[in-house]
Amino acid sequence: MKLDDTPARLRLDRALDGLAVTFRGETARADETQCDCHWGSEEELARLKVPDVELDPDLLRRTWSAPDWSDHGAVLRRVLPQFATALVDGLAEPIFGMSEAGRSFSRGHWVRWPERQSAAVWEFLHAWWAYSLTEPAPAVPVYELLALCVEASGTLGPWLAAWEAIDDPVSDRHLAEAAAQWEYDLLGDELPWEAWDTPDDDGVLRSELAAWLVRHAPARLRAVDAPEELLHRIRLIGLTGPARWEDPHWPNHRY
Repeated sequence: MKLDDTPARLRLDRALDGLAVTFRGETARADETQCDCHWGSEEELARLKVPDVELDPDLLRRTWSAPDWSDHGAVLRRVLPQFATALVDGLAEPIFGMSEAGRSFSRGHWVRWPERQSAAVWEFLHAWWAYSLTEPAPAVPVYELLALCVEASGTLGPWLAAWEAIDDPVSDRHLAEAAAQWEYDLLGDELPWEAWDTPDDDGVLRSELAAWLVRHAPARLRAVDAPEELLHRIRLIGLTGPARWEDPHWPNHRY
């Protein structure tokens, strides 16, 4: 079977097609403005006010990443089909990690859009997540994609639940890679990505991720022969205070 013929990939392709159909004809507002010194030219801004014209990669990046549109939602709807494809292909190139791309979704307040539009975005995110969990080498690492999905949706639980429901060695290897990326921050009681638009000042997201990892990861990581050192660090995430720091397996991280 060709990789592109897998059910998960076909679902993702349908979701991308759904975005193209749903947001066909969308444009930025006619009175939208941008700084021609820092963002781009009037000619480039004018392209956003014409529907369905593909943008060059640099203009696309500057458009989705700009934080100061007067109507970010309209701009996001204009670029969303091309933006989503670039994301899936690993071509969006955010400067500060994939959570930055998730914040672009958040700033557009897409969950408040008309039901047909918001449903198309939900399906894209879920289809991309499901595909990546069982794809051996996704263009965007799963731990980065989780940060995007959380920032985009403002919630962590559904993405973890989908991961937990998949019994697959590829998914387990992604979990081992993610745990290795997260352990330093979680042992310092920090969320392992910048949550600028989804504040976690009270530690709810971090606590939810840590508890899920401690509960769910060890058995699956043992199944893929994850290093014993990593398993100990996950165990330590479930401890607090001196019980964590005085444990013989504490890795002497400095914060």
